[in-house]
Formats: sequence, C-alpha cells, structure tokens
Amino acid sequence: MDGQWVEVADRVLVRRHAELDLSAGLVVGDGGCLVVDTRGDERQGAELAAEVRRITRAPWTVVITHSHFDHSFGTRSFLECPVWAHEDCRADLAENGAAARDTWARWYRERGDDGIADDIAATEIVLPDRLVTGVAELSVGGRRVVLSHFGPGHSGNDLVVHVPDAGVVFAGDLVENGAPPDYEDAHPLGWPPALDGLLGLLGPGDGTVVPGHGDPVDRGFVVAQRAEIAAVAELCREVAAGRMGLEEAVQLSPYPRETTVTALGRPLDGPPPAPGGREIMRARSWGCPG
Repeated sequence: MDGQWVEVADRVLVRRHAELDLSAGLVVGDGGCLVVDTRGDERQGAELAAEVRRITRAPWTVVITHSHFDHSFGTRSFLECPVWAHEDCRADLAENGAAARDTWARWYRERGDDGIADDIAATEIVLPDRLVTGVAELSVGGRRVVLSHFGPGHSGNDLVVHVPDAGVVFAGDLVENGAPPDYEDAHPLGWPPALDGLLGLLGPGDGTVVPGHGDPVDRGFVVAQRAEIAAVAELCREVAAGRMGLEEAVQLSPYPRETTVTALGRPLDGPPPAPGGREIMRARSWGCPG
C-alpha cells in the first residue's frame, strides 16, 4: 500500500507513507470530501493534498485524530477549510506544538536527515478551528461521518472517525499495526476503555479499522490488541500499588521491554510529558534515520 491510494470500502481510501509508515485517510462524498490526518510537516502535507486532488476536486474538510506531529503538522497545505479535532488537541498544539517542532527537527538532524529536519523546522503549526468534546457528526458530501472521543488512551485527545455507511473506522494511534503501541504520551488505564468505545462502533461484524500506522485491520485484530493493552494496564496498577516489581512486570508483559518500561513509568492519571518528548519510541520502532 506504500505510496498509493487503496480503497478499503466504497469511496473510503487509505494512503500509506514510508516515513513512519503513517496512514492518511480520505472519505469522498457527492460534492465534498474529508481528509483524515495531514502528515508531519508542510511539505508532506502539500504532497498529500496533491494526491487527494488526483482523486477528487471536491472541497475538503480535515480531521486530526490527535495532536502528535506526524498526524497534524501538515495541515497548513489544506487551508482554507474547516479543521476538526478534539478540544485538547488544539490546546496541546497551542501549548506544546512549537517545542515539539524543535524537538523533532533536532531529532532528524542528529540522525543525518537534514531534509526532513528543515521541513519540520519551517512548518507553521495550524490550530484546529472545529472542536469536539465528546461526539460530533459531519455530513461529507451527503455521507454521515461521526467523530468520537472515548477518553484518553494513546494520547489525551484521541479522536475516532467512523464512516457508518462503509463500516470503516479511522482509529488514529489507538490501534497500532506493525510496531508495539506507543506509550510516551499515553494514559495506560484509559486506553482499554477507549478501545471498548471504538469496538462498539463496529457492531458484531468485522468492519475495517485503519490504524494510524500500518495496514488496515479487522475487529478481531483490535480485540486481540485491546487484551494486550489491558494486560499492560493491569501491570501498571500492580507496580504502582507495590505488589509487583518492574522486572517481573517486564517478564509478564506482551510487549518488548522498552515499551513496557515506558508504560510503567506513566502516572496512572496520565498527565502530559515534557513538551516535544512524544513518540520517540515509535520512530525507533519504524526505523527512522539513524
């Protein structure tokens, strides 16, 4: 799927990108379309916008699944249009976006990828202007699209995009395929209930779930990953209560040591980390430069 649009349901498309194996989405209606996530800098956003225009010339709306740079920093290339996100996504970008931009530009430069570093450093961070607290419904060219926040999970501002007539859910990074879930900014105890909310959108059939990274998956994949994330949440409870040591928890975890240690280090109420310090683990997992 790398570098091309793949139609996963009627006029619902996914485009995979080699950088971080990120997946962007497109929902096409009659006279309108919805772009799901905008990639990690203005150049990448402009490339995505050009590829959307190969599919449709209809006016677009953008939705951001969460505030992390690789999903949200490309938005400038789509303006002027409505940009939907959870209200805490806007708050995080406003408060921490500049620091995240500096951190990631430095991270790429230290690994010898000056091109991406320069692109990130030059990016203008765009704040969403259509804010969701719990649930919002959009009409995309006559198609109903539901945006839902099921509480903190991978981040504090995860937004799930559901296209009911196609049976497709864009999960953002609540679901991960191809690398362990990223806990750098996570709320470990909130993540399993957030996945329960997502699974409730699918009903008894499989449906299609588009992760923020990796190939689309079915309901069974999400159920299995939810069980793993719930197991990590229980380990976090046990270690926090002093009933289990770190090494025992690492041995019992379904995930590699680095992922588990990061999860165990998150406060149970999941406040945000230092500005810009997000998703370093994912970049390592996906084999970024260096």
